[in-house]
Amino acid sequence: MILSVIVVNWNTGDLLRRCLETIYADLAEIQAEVLVVDSASTDHSLIAAQEQFPQAFYILTQENVGFGSANNLALRQAMGDYLLLLNPDTLVHPGAIHTLLNYMVENPHVGASAPRLLNVDGSLQYSCSPEPTLGREFLRLFHLGGVRPDGYYPMDTWDLASPQRVDVILGACMLVRRTALDQAGLFDERFFMYSEEVDLCRRIRLAGWKIYWIPQAEVIHYGGQSTRQIATEMFVQLYRAKIEYFRKHHGTLQASLYKLILYTSGILRLILAPVGRLEPAPRGEKHRTIAQNYQRLLRELPGL
Repeated sequence: MILSVIVVNWNTGDLLRRCLETIYADLAEIQAEVLVVDSASTDHSLIAAQEQFPQAFYILTQENVGFGSANNLALRQAMGDYLLLLNPDTLVHPGAIHTLLNYMVENPHVGASAPRLLNVDGSLQYSCSPEPTLGREFLRLFHLGGVRPDGYYPMDTWDLASPQRVDVILGACMLVRRTALDQAGLFDERFFMYSEEVDLCRRIRLAGWKIYWIPQAEVIHYGGQSTRQIATEMFVQLYRAKIEYFRKHHGTLQASLYKLILYTSGILRLILAPVGRLEPAPRGEKHRTIAQNYQRLLRELPGL
């Protein structure tokens, strides 16, 4: 088996079925298998997928076990030399899988790669970032030093004809070499959601492999179709995972310093929140939501 495609689903409706349609359309002449892990969906998305694509292999869990754990269930059973991890809210452009796979085959030093992710309107979606450090997080949270507030590279300046070596690729779509994964290990299941791919990319690089962004391969990513269902909880989960990342790779002291940075930036945002709420909709509503998220985060921060 050359390729195993793994899709983890949680209540993504028709998007899962559409994702599988584009996957199978792009798998011509590739010896491949498709594995779908359903994390206890309740919206009948799994039933519709099973009816249309009975040839896929389905793994069902009794509860929502999280992104990394769900992927691990499939990774332990996958037989491919290469492993393509895809979110169910993605649509694969024709030739994208072939392009990623050919690049990996032709470049044996590359342990993982990712396509150029696009928003639904065709615009660039930022999907690659440098490795997190306390300095980068400080600059990002306080909007200093030219660092993007979302932490990603300035990808809009990159040459679309040339692959780019990067530190971290978004887990929405990533192709991993089996040999690299065997050396780096599976997803760390301490990360329920967020930072699991950051952690995996770090371990792949520490094992001596390189990671590349391949702009010639394109995939549409709707983004956040599962997590927006519980947006406030996922905001807290985002920073819980970041704290765990610093604790795991840099020790308790750096994790504590990161919590201090989060606390300080959160307090500052809440102080300035009344000004933001005066803006007209939808910006005013966005500021209200951000303030509510930070209030929840600050309440839970001591225990994270």
